[in-house]
Amino acid sequence: MSLSSTLARRAAGKTAAPRRQLRGNARYAPTLATLGLFLAMFAVGAGMYPSFLSGQVFLNLFIDNTFLIVLAVGMTFVILTGGIDLSVGAVVALSMMVAATLLQQGWNPAAVIILVLLIGSTLGLAMGLIIHYFDIQPFIVTLAGMFLARGLCYVISLDSIPVTEGFFTGMAQAQIPLPGELFISPGVVLALAIVAAAFFVLHHTRFGRTVYAIGGNENSAMLMGLPVRTTKVLVYVLSGLCSAIAGILFSFYSLSGYSLAAQGMELDAIAAVVIGGTLLTGGTGYVLGSVVGVLVLGIVQTFIAYDGTLSSWWTKIVIGALLLAFILLQRLFTRKTG
Repeated sequence: MSLSSTLARRAAGKTAAPRRQLRGNARYAPTLATLGLFLAMFAVGAGMYPSFLSGQVFLNLFIDNTFLIVLAVGMTFVILTGGIDLSVGAVVALSMMVAATLLQQGWNPAAVIILVLLIGSTLGLAMGLIIHYFDIQPFIVTLAGMFLARGLCYVISLDSIPVTEGFFTGMAQAQIPLPGELFISPGVVLALAIVAAAFFVLHHTRFGRTVYAIGGNENSAMLMGLPVRTTKVLVYVLSGLCSAIAGILFSFYSLSGYSLAAQGMELDAIAAVVIGGTLLTGGTGYVLGSVVGVLVLGIVQTFIAYDGTLSSWWTKIVIGALLLAFILLQRLFTRKTG
């Protein structure tokens, strides 16, 4: 080997190392930007409203958004594979309607919860199988799933169904005390447990590594012998299961079932995941980032509630602006690491 070729290889190696380091750092940048935005918004709120700095205000972000956190967990798995699930909001509403109807008929709450989870998982399985075997875009299949689930809600009832069963009302009113006269709801504990389980699965199991590999390059994942087809189906099962759990948590929160409930919640979940740093093209993102994305959406709502003069529609306007900004930010980092 000539001296010139040896020097060229060494120079190439020295150039490649910083590029790999840049790619590694850029993977965390969108999530860190989301965390920085959340802290900045919280600091601004504390400066504008003295009571904003209360620990309970922070905990209320979790209490009021337990269902959205769980929904965002399922959506994170789907988007990491490069897919999308537009049915989650309708499945939340369907879960609420089924639960409220069966509880009103005197069903045992444990049986109701199990049935609701099975319905959500089965709908997710059906959509995943259709996407896989018929090679149809997830957008189209989950859009059809959204119409199906929402239509079933209307078939069950057009009116709101109150939930008066003892276990559900007890969960709605229960508080877990924390030091400093603070509290959280049992739903927060369940949501955080699901987040912890999702984090473990994504980063410490073969299934999680396959999810990232599919989003990075599906053809390469297949050539590596990874179970691509099974994993793509299972992420929609997981999304359906998370939607059903979110429906149960929303039932605890609202103590009712309504066919028009959770309209647009699928868009909130997608926005939270994207704002949390997950690329819409898949392969990059973190479930903890999605949780921070949910908190950002929650703090926007809190700002508007504290102001008292702004319409609730400003929440959608701000979320839309943030979503656009983070998509542009993702594009910027993708170009830098390309």
